[in-house]
Amino acid sequence: MDGLCRKGPVLTPIFEEVALTGSTNADLLARAAQGAPEGLWLRADAQDGGRGRLGRVWDSPRGNMFASTIVRLRDNDPPAAGLAFVTAITVFDAVRQIAPQVGISLKWPNDLLTRDGAKLCGILLERTSDAVIAGIGLNLVWHPQNLDRKVSDLSALGATPPDAQTAVEIVAEAFGRYVDIWRQSGLEPIIRRWEAVAHPRGTALSAKLPDGQELYGLYAGLDSDGALQLSLADGSIRAIHAADVFLI
Repeated sequence: MDGLCRKGPVLTPIFEEVALTGSTNADLLARAAQGAPEGLWLRADAQDGGRGRLGRVWDSPRGNMFASTIVRLRDNDPPAAGLAFVTAITVFDAVRQIAPQVGISLKWPNDLLTRDGAKLCGILLERTSDAVIAGIGLNLVWHPQNLDRKVSDLSALGATPPDAQTAVEIVAEAFGRYVDIWRQSGLEPIIRRWEAVAHPRGTALSAKLPDGQELYGLYAGLDSDGALQLSLADGSIRAIHAADVFLI
């Protein structure tokens, strides 16, 4: 874990499984509002209403991993936005464990990519009151075709991935460790870990902002709250807090 150490006990996960649901995130948003506990993981064999960022459809056929969990925010927790980076490095570590031969890196804020830029995983965080739902869709054995972006799965990359339940148990163990580090030590060690496994500084990026503006520049790391630092052609550094970011 690149020098990161855990302090204190990690919450024991609680696993539930369903054959089919619309969205594990939607299910846990409803259950969290009814008092479901932190540490609950809901995994579906398949989803017929999976969602990605900005309302995008996330195809969810049998064989891949579709799961969500609940984090209950406490009064002394760091800002909840940091859980996006917690989830990203969680999935990175889990994939390193189950498919060590596959070259991977992270792209801001939480995209898991192969070395040639194909996406392997979708992550969606949503909040209701004091509960953050972290949803993860990991391509183990299947990926959609003919999209406008590169996607892949671990099997297509030559790995022999575990079944989806084993995968979610590995993910849950890593998630518990990193949530504990985030709570004990704040976002700074999480950011250090993210930067260590992301594409290198100087990588050319484009950023499409919520207002439609597009920026082009070079990756210059993250600031202390996780904003992307983009070095522009005029030498200035622009902090990006929300955008669709692409490798170019």
